[in-house]
Amino acid sequence: MPYVTVKMLEGRTDDQKRALVEKVTAAVSETTGAPEGNVTVFIEEMPKSHYAVGGKRLSDK
Repeated sequence: MPYVTVKMLEGRTDDQKRALVEKVTAAVSETTGAPEGNVTVFIEEMPKSHYAVGGKRLSDK
């Protein structure tokens, strides 16, 4: 049973997350041979204040 975690910044719509989950599930099923019903996808959203690049938080840009 494959488990996939997608970490991304907050701000995507429910429709975008739904499409992401559908496409990730299909890709994992296709490449591993696991039935789509056995693929679990977790979405972990991070606030921009919890993410930094080059020493700068994205919320400070």
